[in-house]
Amino acid sequence: MAPSPTGTLHLGTARTALFNWLFAKKEGGTFLLRIEDTDIERSKEEYIKNIYDGLQWLGINWDESPTIQSERVNEHKQIIKTLIDKGFAYKCYASEHELEEMRETQKKNGLAPKYDNRHRNLTPEQESEFINAGREPVIRFKISDQKLITWNDLIRGKMTWSGKDLGGDMVIARRAPADLIGDPLYNLVVVADDSAMQISHVIRGEDHLANTAKQILLYEALDLNIPVFAHTPLILNSEGKKLSKRDGVTSISEFKKMGYTSEAMANYMTLLGWSVPEGINERFKISEISEIFTFKKVNKASAKFDWDKLNWLNSQVIHEMSAETLLENLNPLFKENGWHLPSHEWGINLVGLIGPSMVLINDGVDQAKSFFEEPELIDDGKKQLEIKEAAVILKFILEKLGNTDADSFSKEKALDLINQATKHCDVKKGLVMKSLRAALFGTLNGPDLIQSWVLLSRFSKDRTRISRFI
Repeated sequence: MAPSPTGTLHLGTARTALFNWLFAKKEGGTFLLRIEDTDIERSKEEYIKNIYDGLQWLGINWDESPTIQSERVNEHKQIIKTLIDKGFAYKCYASEHELEEMRETQKKNGLAPKYDNRHRNLTPEQESEFINAGREPVIRFKISDQKLITWNDLIRGKMTWSGKDLGGDMVIARRAPADLIGDPLYNLVVVADDSAMQISHVIRGEDHLANTAKQILLYEALDLNIPVFAHTPLILNSEGKKLSKRDGVTSISEFKKMGYTSEAMANYMTLLGWSVPEGINERFKISEISEIFTFKKVNKASAKFDWDKLNWLNSQVIHEMSAETLLENLNPLFKENGWHLPSHEWGINLVGLIGPSMVLINDGVDQAKSFFEEPELIDDGKKQLEIKEAAVILKFILEKLGNTDADSFSKEKALDLINQATKHCDVKKGLVMKSLRAALFGTLNGPDLIQSWVLLSRFSKDRTRISRFI
């Protein structure tokens, strides 16, 4: 797996890493990680850390220390020199202005943009003229228009590309003075590093198909072993377009921040392009799937991102959590809001109450807020408390609570008090319960009233809240 640290870990990159990891585990292989940081201007240490953190959070652990591509730049340049010496590559002095004019002419003639190989066969005299004019060359690798490139893709079967469709001779090093070799570029360095790392299988997105054809030519020119390739389907948004930053949340750290669990994310990403074998439930752990994963079940067609499916999986993970585990996830978020548990047991009871209705971990913060902070009275609660009997009911309940020990207040005592209020005030039980809920939580919606009341009573917040409406 070879992510580029020019941004945070993207969903698509993480899915590709997951397929690599699953395949390596299934085949008893080694999952390797390489940081492709040759884009010096855009690569940042913070993005490298984000990639490491994101993969580890998902449960995708690499088997050896990561390889840092930029640390091998001297080896890359030596390989470029070898290609030049063998006649497979050359220095191209075409200026950016000339290249732009070339592309504009092609466009006017209805042709696809393509380098016309104008400097492939410069004479020494022509090259000297360019050098004396102060031009700095790029290094280009020769690609024959007549060349056919084929490989057997583990997902797409036999693939064939024609050299004439690869955009002309390929730049493999950036501009530099003629006596130097500039910064090596992507297609060259990945071939060099894959060979040095003895990579047997390269698994990446289908948007790299053209790169694979170019890289096979480099493998052949350098007389290196060509790895097996597999190109995974793209991930599309709801409109059928490639998922991008324009769709909002795309990075793994953003999903985590929203309250998605690592287990649900890994589960869902596996389903983005992989079909579950018959008899296997869609809800699974990746450690289980690693035993049966094959590329025969990976689809060629693009996968459409489905928020509803992800939310369902996430809710299942949360609902399967023990109260202890759920509290471990929520308590740090509570503390961020300045909320502190009266006791561990109280916290366990709280998450047991709100857990069944949670879809995201962050839902627990929203649902717990009214237990820590006095809620505002919203429309339905206000309307309920305007009923003339409401104040009488609440006054009766508050008087009874004054004779009750908060520490010993229980579900049974709460139910008994509601029954007493119903009888004493000569009203229906529903009116009592709705008025009580409105006073305690400011609204008529929420989790089980009795359990909620008992939790509030542990630190006498029920008394304080009821007294506001008498």
